[in-house]
Amino acid sequence: MKLQTLACAVAIATGGFFFSHVMNEAIAANNTVAAPQTIQSTQEQALVSRQLATLVDRQHYLNMRLDGNTSNRILDYYLDSLDADHSLFLASEVEQYKKNYGATFGAALKAGDLSGPYLIHAQYRERLKQFYQFMLAELKKPQNLKQSNVYIETDREKAPYFNAVEEQQKHWQKMLVSQLINLNISKEEESAKQKALKADPTLANGQDLTSPEDLTPVQTLTKRYTRQLERVNRIKSDDVLDKTLNAMMLTYDPHSNYFPPVDAMELNRQTTLQLEGIGVSIRPERGNEDYTKIETIVEGGPASKSGQIKSGDRIIGVAQDGDKMVDVVGWASNEVVGLIRGKRGTKVSLRLLGAGASMSQARTVSLVRDVIQEEDAGVRSRTVDIKRDGKNHTFGVIEIPSFYLNYRARRAGTEYRSVSEDTNNALKALAAKNVEGIIIDLRNNPGGSLEEVARMLGQVIRTGPVVQIRDGSGNVSVFEDDDGGAQTYAGPLAVMVNLASASASEIYSAAIQDYERGIVIGSTTTGKGTAQVQLDTLAHGQATLTQRKFYRVTGGSTQNKGVVPDIKLVDIYNEEFGERKAKNALKWDTIPTAPFKREGSVQPYVQNLAQLSQQRVVNDPQFKYLEQRKAIAKKTDEQKRVVLDIDQRKAELNALEQKTLESENQRRAVTGQKPYANWESYQASMEALIEARAKMKATQRPALAEEEVFVTESAHVLLDYAKLQSTQASAQ
Repeated sequence: MKLQTLACAVAIATGGFFFSHVMNEAIAANNTVAAPQTIQSTQEQALVSRQLATLVDRQHYLNMRLDGNTSNRILDYYLDSLDADHSLFLASEVEQYKKNYGATFGAALKAGDLSGPYLIHAQYRERLKQFYQFMLAELKKPQNLKQSNVYIETDREKAPYFNAVEEQQKHWQKMLVSQLINLNISKEEESAKQKALKADPTLANGQDLTSPEDLTPVQTLTKRYTRQLERVNRIKSDDVLDKTLNAMMLTYDPHSNYFPPVDAMELNRQTTLQLEGIGVSIRPERGNEDYTKIETIVEGGPASKSGQIKSGDRIIGVAQDGDKMVDVVGWASNEVVGLIRGKRGTKVSLRLLGAGASMSQARTVSLVRDVIQEEDAGVRSRTVDIKRDGKNHTFGVIEIPSFYLNYRARRAGTEYRSVSEDTNNALKALAAKNVEGIIIDLRNNPGGSLEEVARMLGQVIRTGPVVQIRDGSGNVSVFEDDDGGAQTYAGPLAVMVNLASASASEIYSAAIQDYERGIVIGSTTTGKGTAQVQLDTLAHGQATLTQRKFYRVTGGSTQNKGVVPDIKLVDIYNEEFGERKAKNALKWDTIPTAPFKREGSVQPYVQNLAQLSQQRVVNDPQFKYLEQRKAIAKKTDEQKRVVLDIDQRKAELNALEQKTLESENQRRAVTGQKPYANWESYQASMEALIEARAKMKATQRPALAEEEVFVTESAHVLLDYAKLQSTQASAQ
């Protein structure tokens, strides 16, 4: 885990360990620490522990018994979920936990005995208090921010636990200095941006740009740690249960989850067809719940419309219209939700950090809350024109945000929308315009209904299997396109994907690739090739349990490896994102091929198509810009340690900012736009652009050049394909 995203294991995180006598003596002189708050498990919680442990033992896809080996893994996961950077537990304490609970952790959960994890958690709360009090005490002292030869590790996820309190506290003190350096730099950059706005008001483009709370770095951290210390005493029994049962579920795979009642209510609320707010789902960042992370983005919502919010972004600040930015690092996710939610038409601003970014690289996005209607979040179609060889060529584009289906309305017998019906109508409308090909855009599509995938594939292939599904017993079922050979669209087809294309999106793109019905373009997909059942009749809360795995008609799983596109373009996402980086993700494997007949001939042309595409991409200003930005982000992500010297850190950051600015200005020069004078002007202008876009309707909002270039390149690939086919036909 990156240090920039770390304050420590947070108060919302639930878990625990005992606090050593030495540590008590070290801090008791200046701070009085209350005994751990007594939290007891309830009969309902004990019952759901028995229910869920039995289910995961008997019905999970892996058929992995809840034995001593699995129990040790669950305990390891539990401890890591509380102390992801190994800065709170001491090595001797971890050893004692494993001795006391390791081999029996799972058996205890199966018996409904939560005493072990609850005892650990009580001791953990005491340690959290000690940590926060240590940091608050240190904040009252002068701190040296110019330690030129002193470094701190930025990723301690696999680091050993500290052996002694002294070395542990030394690390805590380094953490504090690093945080102060980040906040000082961030405050200076914000001040420079405000000066740039005063010097050139046109940068704001008429938008009201929100500024952070006017606090010093010491005041910000004091406020943050005081709030976190208070939250330790607000931890409830369900928080402990959440951590305990999820340690068990997530040891099996990353998509088996437990949701306590409050989270289950939120989960159910997010499945409704009408959402009010900004159109995101959020959750605590796994392993570091000081940060609330954006999990998914609802197409058609304000967040999606801004074009500047990505899955994986961390929310570090929230501001209401006209108010100062409130620092929310260390807040519980439900508290952050409370700030983000509001009446339709009101403004909310988010301060965001991209995955792996430092605090000084935060950006502000302002949004207007709205009701996200089904029509806004559904399929959208349009045409795109490109010029080539002196001629204009028109292609259809169908943007599919998810594979949605209103099950409730269908069961009730009322009128309902489905992605297959909407896509079918879009295919017909575009075909009627005599487009030269159709591009199916599945970028950032998280998946959805398997039934809808089968229907949609039936619209573009004649007949045959579309996906194979294997359960934990080895039984294989096949989803077929059984519409008798009916085909809505038989013309040239391309499918766009990226790392955020998951599950049902991967089934669709894999089938198109295997049937050679079209060309898959973009970057390798997520690799989420598993299916879960929702357990909503538990004694307490709800859960999801992985029970099936998806396989292509050719026999290879979509799990883990994902779908590798025929034509590869730059991947805009952080490399830490996706199933291949997820802890305990199920492995890729194969089963026998399902009988099917290919309906096209793409593979013989892929090598030539890739070469032609690369010739365009290497000289395209938008793709060059994206490649440069990715290289800059990768350099930041690869940092394993940072120096505790504010001047050196400023110099390093300024170098990165200068590279980013140069990249942006190179792109602007090629496209005939005025370059930015400095970094501050660029930042102010970007924030204004984001806010302006958030206020636009989807039909009014122009496509961002760096996103639209993927669409135009896909159209060029289809033109290349048609030309290569024509040349080969002529040769014959």
